[in-house]
Amino acid sequence: MKFITTIILAIAVAGTILMTSCSKKYTCHCSLVYSGTPGLPDSSSTEYSITNNKSGAQSTCNAQSGTYNNNGITTVENCYLY
Repeated sequence: MKFITTIILAIAVAGTILMTSCSKKYTCHCSLVYSGTPGLPDSSSTEYSITNNKSGAQSTCNAQSGTYNNNGITTVENCYLY
């Protein structure tokens, strides 16, 4: 009985290690470009951390990209993971 308990505990520990080892801290970099009228701010960029597996972090980061129009002002946000 102790042997089975030890095996189950070892499998649980190994599973936990494998699941957490896939999650890493990634950085998402987003650049913003404004256009449409004079006097708009210069281009800017932001970065933020994402802790996830690579495909999950990539999806979260890419979801921030887009083009937005508001009262004749166009904002283009381009995000990528590195």
